[in-house]
Amino acid sequence: FTMSRLNGKIAVITGGNSGIGLATAIRFAAEGAHVVIVGRRQEELDKALQLIGPQAIAIQGDISKLDDLDRVFTQVKATKGRVDVLFANAGLGDFQPIGSITEESFDRTVGINVKGTLFTVQKALPLMSAGSSVILTGSTTGTMGTPAFSVYSATKAALRNFARSWALDLKGTGIRVNVLSPGPISTPGLDLALSGTGQKDAIIDDMTAQVPLNRIGKPEEVAAAALFLASDESSFMTGSEMFVDGGFAQV
Repeated sequence: FTMSRLNGKIAVITGGNSGIGLATAIRFAAEGAHVVIVGRRQEELDKALQLIGPQAIAIQGDISKLDDLDRVFTQVKATKGRVDVLFANAGLGDFQPIGSITEESFDRTVGINVKGTLFTVQKALPLMSAGSSVILTGSTTGTMGTPAFSVYSATKAALRNFARSWALDLKGTGIRVNVLSPGPISTPGLDLALSGTGQKDAIIDDMTAQVPLNRIGKPEEVAAAALFLASDESSFMTGSEMFVDGGFAQV
């Protein structure tokens, strides 16, 4: 049994330098894909490449900046020629309850999660063709209420509708677009978001208690689902949301 579900496919992963993006890049490369990771920090990208292996390249860029996206996809086109899988995964959020949400935090979160995801997909589309797969990273927060996390949650709800609407816009192209929605997953991004609250351990314990499988998920478990959505195994799926959440948003 060889792992080759993405043999020869070109996969672009934003936020590919850590957490879910990195775990997915490693998995995609193991399945035969040529992986392009995109991230804001060159140092983190360089470290990630060591883990992904020779099948990967990294391009530094901030998805909230359209000039950066143009440069990224110009380079992808020049080096790879096309995009078979786009994992629009980059995203972030701050914990701020209503009453203390700052404009700066709002602009950053919406700029990356909503605007950045939109233009990542739009600028990749000319490189995609029938059979290509677009995966947006959603979140259980998109369908649940989460205290002090409304802006992030609203951006993920927006991505859920992007997939529904784009599935219709892309009708007839053979390009599929789906949302992959993780629940609580142990990632550097979650650590960073929670460390600002001063109650990280308590919040993790609370989340774990609400997950029917009674634990936090691993990035590799989300990567396995991303592989399914990226591959021809999911050829009859578009406009859908797939949860990898231990039951967190389901019960």
